[in-house]
Amino acid sequence: MRQFSTVELTQQISMVTHAAIKAPVAITQHRKQKFVLMAMEDYERLRAAADPRRVYRAGETPPDLAALVLEHIDTIIGEGVTIAHAE
Repeated sequence: MRQFSTVELTQQISMVTHAAIKAPVAITQHRKQKFVLMAMEDYERLRAAADPRRVYRAGETPPDLAALVLEHIDTIIGEGVTIAHAE
């Protein structure tokens, strides 16, 4: 990964952004990598691949997911899995 200092970023913004179009670049501050500059397409691709896990409150659970849980609840309980209850 190419890297540029914050000084280079401010002095040569065109060069740094052109490099970021091709591949993400690291921006350093006090010689330590602190930031990443990347093309919006790369960022959107990362966001789309984010962790799909989500926590729901009982009343917020989507109907299809609630049906799936209810379908298998006896198996879950039979395996001795404990379910924590929110207070």
